[in-house]
Amino acid sequence: MPSGFFAVLDDIAALMDDVALATKVATRKTAGILGDDLAVNAEKATGFLADRELPILWAITKGSLINKLIIVPVALLLNALLPVSIPIILTLGGCYLAYEGAEKIIHYFAAKKHGPAPAAPPAQAGTGPDLEKEKVKSAITTDFILSVEIVIIALGAVTEEDRITQIVTVSVVALLATVGVYGLVALIVRMDDAGRALLNGATPDSIRSLIGRGLVNALPLIIRLLGVVGTLALLLVAGGIFAHNIPFLHGLLPGVPATLTEFGLGLVVGLLLAGVMMGFQALRKPKNSQQPATRVEPGA
Repeated sequence: MPSGFFAVLDDIAALMDDVALATKVATRKTAGILGDDLAVNAEKATGFLADRELPILWAITKGSLINKLIIVPVALLLNALLPVSIPIILTLGGCYLAYEGAEKIIHYFAAKKHGPAPAAPPAQAGTGPDLEKEKVKSAITTDFILSVEIVIIALGAVTEEDRITQIVTVSVVALLATVGVYGLVALIVRMDDAGRALLNGATPDSIRSLIGRGLVNALPLIIRLLGVVGTLALLLVAGGIFAHNIPFLHGLLPGVPATLTEFGLGLVVGLLLAGVMMGFQALRKPKNSQQPATRVEPGA
């Protein structure tokens, strides 16, 4: 009996060693998209009132965990039973990311051409529950697409391992992705609070005061930077998905760096999808705009 018990312990230890090594390899391969995930979600988790930032971030984090609970078993089952479906799912997700990135760019240039939209009243700016729900839903949807990419890449790194190692490794990478990404996002969005805490009671010329002012002043710059990086990340991830999962696009521009090629693919597909959506919206506008016209001069 003791020898059997120790044999089980040896098997568990060997499995943990395999999982640790496989997790290290899978995490290294997903490092790039984890950085993109951080940039995208940090940009989506900001712009709320200070007392709503952490509750909203927690709502997004819970949504991300639910995403992983859905994606990991489905990905493992599809990889075992229907591996041909994986590239199709990734490509559809890439289309969504490309559209979202291109839409942000279109809105940016439209705002520069026509001027910024009128500011919302102070009582309504960034405080409405409907606005919060919409942004949380958008963040969770984007997280779902990025999570699919992370899980598939992690799974691809351990395809030669046994089934148990695959399951444990992919689950660990998925959990690390959520905890690591949203933990860093939480630190970013609370930078200004930490800075104000350092400023309280500090003398103007002290190191503590200098660090506090630096944190407070740096947050708006970081948020703007993350907005730009997040948009670029959406297009890069989408282009990478297209380049790796559509045979026609393999080596499409051999003399151009892969990063530029992937960004270009993401941008072109995103602009095409955005154009199609704008066309549908333009077709629907006349029907909606005719309704008020029939109700003018009711006494006539």
